[in-house]
Amino acid sequence: MSTTRVSYDLVVLAGDVGGTNTNLALIGKKGGTFSTLIERHYSTRAETSFLAPLGRFLEEARIEVPGFRPDLACVSGAGPVKDGRIRLTNAPWDIDGAEISREFGLRTFLINDFTAVSYGVLLLDPADESQLRPLAGRNTAFPDPVPGGVKAVIGAGTGLGVGYVVRVGDRTTAFPSEGGHVSLPVYDEETRAFSRWLEDKYGFPPGAEAGVSGQGIGHIFDFLAEREASSGRALSAADAAILALPEPERPARIAAASRESFLCGRALEVFVKLYARCAADAAACFLPYGGLYLAGGIASKNEGWFLEDFRFMEMFQRSYRAHIREILARVPVYIVKDYGISLYGAANAAVSLM
Repeated sequence: MSTTRVSYDLVVLAGDVGGTNTNLALIGKKGGTFSTLIERHYSTRAETSFLAPLGRFLEEARIEVPGFRPDLACVSGAGPVKDGRIRLTNAPWDIDGAEISREFGLRTFLINDFTAVSYGVLLLDPADESQLRPLAGRNTAFPDPVPGGVKAVIGAGTGLGVGYVVRVGDRTTAFPSEGGHVSLPVYDEETRAFSRWLEDKYGFPPGAEAGVSGQGIGHIFDFLAEREASSGRALSAADAAILALPEPERPARIAAASRESFLCGRALEVFVKLYARCAADAAACFLPYGGLYLAGGIASKNEGWFLEDFRFMEMFQRSYRAHIREILARVPVYIVKDYGISLYGAANAAVSLM
């Protein structure tokens, strides 16, 4: 990769802030191509504000890629954007665009994290399985994406995000939503019991994020473990050890043990099916014939649980109405495998918003 300043039309400071990680990069744009110059990752929970890791990152960038000072910044965060601030839903601090501009002298755009992902999917190649994994139905051929069609993104990570992309004429615009907080889409007696368990926990009927997210995997496991105990069946030592962990540490351990532990495997199975129902609800709302993209790290890290026995697509394509089943069969569904999508998306958004 060239390191001469004239190689790029624009250099963007791109940020992606979630409840777990804060990712920062300098991304150079040349024509329609985006290239990462330097990228760093920080623990969101270990920081007391956004300015601290941002300052350290810019100092490292000044030393490691001299001559590549960013022209502008675009930061995405897991939360709604209001009055120039991102109010993070799963972190103890907010992001203030005016503060970034004042401290670092950068014109700064703030966007929702799934707006960034939505701009990012525009840069992915559907034919490249290192970037996207297509999910076909058991009895349906994989549909071709409609050029210029609506694209939707749904992604389970620390929380659950939903966004969509609309093209009008030659302009493509991504929109955020709070679709991760629609009602939990239960589908059988077990998930109805799980919903009641969550309602007892929170004192209110649960949103989808309470079951379809990292914390959702933990909730499902806890619920199943309680049912085992109430039936008089003892937990294995490994399952009991997971319950003894702090809640934020449980989802990764559950996923890692899902092939050895029946209870962990059952939790992943329920999670994938709930995820599929959420995705189907989003598809019915947006009609994303340009593609429905499963983003967030959980799907790509646990791909087998989605693909085996067509688990995800069987539940995704279910409906009590025939015409809805026909609509869902026309939606191309992909697992996003490119972990850089949020940062590239933030850079692409910056160009679109200039």
